[in-house]
Amino acid sequence: LVGVSVSLFSAAKLNPATYIVPTVARLSGDDPSQNQTLNNLPRIWVQSNPKGAERLPPGIVQSESDFYLHRLWGDPNEDLPHKPKYLVTFTVGYDQRDNINAAVKKFSENFTIVLFHYDGRTSEWSQFEWSKKAIHISARKQAKWWYAKRFLHPDIVAPYDYIFIWDEDLGLDNFNAEKYIELVKKHGLEISQPGLEPNDKMAWRMTERRADSEVHKETEERPGWCTDPHLPPCAGFVEIMAPVFSRDAWRCVWHLIQNDLVHGWGLDLALQRCAQPAHEKIGVVDAQWIVHKQVPSLGNQGEITAGIDAPWRGVRLRCEKEWEIFKDRIKKAEEELPKYT
Repeated sequence: LVGVSVSLFSAAKLNPATYIVPTVARLSGDDPSQNQTLNNLPRIWVQSNPKGAERLPPGIVQSESDFYLHRLWGDPNEDLPHKPKYLVTFTVGYDQRDNINAAVKKFSENFTIVLFHYDGRTSEWSQFEWSKKAIHISARKQAKWWYAKRFLHPDIVAPYDYIFIWDEDLGLDNFNAEKYIELVKKHGLEISQPGLEPNDKMAWRMTERRADSEVHKETEERPGWCTDPHLPPCAGFVEIMAPVFSRDAWRCVWHLIQNDLVHGWGLDLALQRCAQPAHEKIGVVDAQWIVHKQVPSLGNQGEITAGIDAPWRGVRLRCEKEWEIFKDRIKKAEEELPKYT
């Protein structure tokens, strides 16, 4: 394997308020009497301690992590002379290696690179020198939002100012990641994406690149598509093939991602809930644009079953089904909201 390859990770849910034991005893955990003694120890209210750390003094608790690679030797304090400030992930199959190799070159050393491998092929990527410093996570036939929910918990990516969660079929000839971030900061965007080079397959006008601006935050859609000019898809909207999130926005979006809905359909229309006012905090960066090549590689990971004559068709039907489920869940959650207010 190259870089770092993992197949399973579980991030603990955090509780902002819990308890703490003032002293720590080294107990084996095998002796019931010792466990009983531990449970009877007096506890002090410490609001900063996460769930599961009740018996630890606050000074030793580390509830956040990162993807920084450490050495197996030397002084730990000297492991990281440089800490990347940004994170970019690509969900990839080996067939798109040349496109990913070209894309990665658009990201500086300020970026940690994570590849999510849906085809199980990781070792072959060692032909690229940058791959040896990347993080490789492999699970066969999984989509990027499945990976994002399981491996990009906000407390794992907390050190990164911006998180790019991108597809594998993007052309970045006219894109520079550092300049992109400069524009995002300049225009106060919490959720964004690069403008898309126009073509006849554009699904939304909002994400089409404009040649006469640095950034745009609203558009005019086709008649009847927008109930409010400040709401998606006329504003507060980006697509899910190349979104970029600030740290704060991602902490909200991660909770919005449904654990069982792996394709993320409908998520784009709901992102506006995580950056308010959305028509000011969400936008498209025109001055750094990309091409969506629309390679149906993940669709080929489907299976032919009864009534399904092609792998991609089954994947498409799953996407549409997930969208309906997500809409129903959003509607139900909104209807139940008065119970919590």
